[in-house]
Amino acid sequence: MYYLSEFSNYAFFTYISVRAGFAFFIALGLTLFIMPRFITWAKAKKANQPIYELAPQNHKVKCDTPTMGGLIFIACAVFTSLICAKIDNIFVITALLCLISYTLIGLIDDLGKILKKNNHSGLSPKVKLITQIGAGLLCVTPLYFSPEFNTQFYIPFYKYPLFNMQIFAIAFWILVLISSSNAVNLTDGLDGLATVPSIFSLATLGIFLYLSGNLNYSEYLLLPKFQGLGEVVIICAALIGALMGFLWYNCYPAQIFMGDSGSLSLGAFIGFLAIISKNEILLLLIGFVFVLETISVILQVGSFKIFHKRVFKMAPIHHHFEKIGWVENKIIVRFWMIALLTNLLALASLKIR
Repeated sequence: MYYLSEFSNYAFFTYISVRAGFAFFIALGLTLFIMPRFITWAKAKKANQPIYELAPQNHKVKCDTPTMGGLIFIACAVFTSLICAKIDNIFVITALLCLISYTLIGLIDDLGKILKKNNHSGLSPKVKLITQIGAGLLCVTPLYFSPEFNTQFYIPFYKYPLFNMQIFAIAFWILVLISSSNAVNLTDGLDGLATVPSIFSLATLGIFLYLSGNLNYSEYLLLPKFQGLGEVVIICAALIGALMGFLWYNCYPAQIFMGDSGSLSLGAFIGFLAIISKNEILLLLIGFVFVLETISVILQVGSFKIFHKRVFKMAPIHHHFEKIGWVENKIIVRFWMIALLTNLLALASLKIR
C-alpha cells in the first residue's frame, strides 16, 4: 500500500485528488532539486547528446548539452508514485512497469550513443523494435488476464463498444505502445518541444482516467467503467510535476535533453494511458503533434523511396520549419499551441457521445 496510508485515519488522505496533488508537488520538488546536480555530473562525465550530422546548422552549438534527463524525471515520478499510490492496484502496477521497462530501453540506447559519441551507435532499429515489443507484451498481458479490465474496442463520440478484440487486443495494445513511444521520440528534437505536449496529453488522459474510475461520473458521461482506474491519476500527476521540473532546465536554450530514456518511456506511458482509458483512437487527437511529426517522417521516407523526391526540406517536420527560416522558439511555442487546442477538442468528446 501507499505510504500516505499511515494517515488513513484522516479522510483527507483517502481522496485520489488529494494524493495526486501531493504527488505533483513532491515530484516537482524532487526533480528541481536533483536535476541541476545531475546536469553538473553529466557535464563532468561528458554525457553529451551526439548531434545528428544532417541537423540544421544552429543545432551544432548544442553538442555540449548533456542528455538522459529523462532518467531523472522518470525516477522522481516512479518514486513519488510508490509513496502516494496504491501499489496493489493492477493498473498502477502495469503503469509503473511500462514506465520502467521503456526507460531501460531508452537508457541502453542513450548510453550506446554517449559512449561511442555517435548518434547512430545506440540500439539498432531492429533491436529497439524487438525490445519495445517485449516490453509491451510485459505491460499489456496482465491487463488481458485481469478481471478488472476488458478487451472491448471503443471509438470517440460513441458510448457503446464496437466489438470485442479478444486475443487480438494484445497485438493492438502493443502497436499503440510502440507507435506512441516512437512518435514522442521523433518529436523530441527541439528544446521543450516534446515536453509540453506530453504534459497536455497526460493531463487530458488523467481526466479521462479519473472520470472512468468514478462510478457516478462514468455513468453520467457514458464512459467505460473500471474500478481502481482512477488510482493511475496519481502517477499522471507525479509525471506532470516531474516534467514541469524538467522543463525548467529543458526550455530554450536547454541545459539538458531528455534523451531516449525520457522520450521512449514518456510516449509508451501516454499510449498505455490511452489503452486503459479506452481512448486508443482519440489518442490521434490528444497526441496530434506527435502524430504530425510521425506522418511527416513516413511521407518523407515513402516519397523519397518511391518517387526519389522529398516532401519536406527535412523531416521530422519541425526541422522543415527551421529550414524555411522559422526560429526555434517560434516553432516550439506554435506546436505547444496546437497541442493545447487539440487536447481541448479531445476533452470536448466527454459531452458529445
